[in-house]
This record gives sequence, C-alpha cells and structure tokens, in this order.
Amino acid sequence: MVGVVLTGHGQFAPGLASALEMVAGPQQSFVVVPFDEAAAGEYGDTLRSAIADLAGKCEGVVVFVDLLGGTPFNQSMMISSVVPGVEVVCGTNLPMLIECMFMRGSDTSSEQLVATALAAGTAGVIHKTLEPAGEGAADDEEDGL
Repeated sequence: MVGVVLTGHGQFAPGLASALEMVAGPQQSFVVVPFDEAAAGEYGDTLRSAIADLAGKCEGVVVFVDLLGGTPFNQSMMISSVVPGVEVVCGTNLPMLIECMFMRGSDTSSEQLVATALAAGTAGVIHKTLEPAGEGAADDEEDGL
C-alpha cells in the first residue's frame, strides 16, 4: 500500500483529514502533519520523520500539500529529494483525497495515485448555478397556460 502524508498551513490538514474520515472512514498508512506557528521550528523534522517512517513500511509515499511554494510544499520537496519513492502533490482538495483513499490498495503504485489525484482534484473544482425557484412557472403563466 502507498503511504499518504497530508500537510498544510494551520488547520488545513487536520480539518481535511477530519472531513475525509467522516466520508471514507479511518485510513491506514495515513499521517497528518500540520504546519503552524507553535511548532514551526520542529516542522521540518516532524515531516521528515513521518515521511521516512511511511517510506520504510509502504510501497512509496505521496505527500499531499495545500499550496505551491509554501513551507509545507518546500519542505516536502526537499525531503522527496533524499527519501526514495516520495511524490508530492499540491493544491489538495477533498474530492482528490477521497478518490485516492478509495483506490489505494496493494497493487496501486504511487504514480497511479498521483495521476488519480490530479484527475479527481481537477474534476472536483467546478462552478454550478441554480435557476431561481418559480422563474419557469412565471414564463408558463405569461403564455396563458
């Protein structure tokens, strides 16, 4: 199974993990590492430890981060350059995580998980509108029906 680390600024990672668990249940080989001011000095070491631990017992690790260019992204990229089998995906959203967690299995590679993350994450960003209630009914009345 591919290990997953979820990280980001403030309560992003714990909040998203909570929503994920509500929808998809508890996850195996899934670690949340928040980046906040209180633990900023220890963040790099904590993240490195979480990634290295999963890399030692999983078939690759995918790190999901919130923002391109932020500290969680930068730290994850530096760690991925020295820990083999680590992939980093940024712009993480709930549809992306749900899809990836449901497809993770013993025969899923980290490359497949990344491809799924990009497709599901993109598909999960859409714009929808609803027609105001009663608007169609007013048109019918004007026709004398």
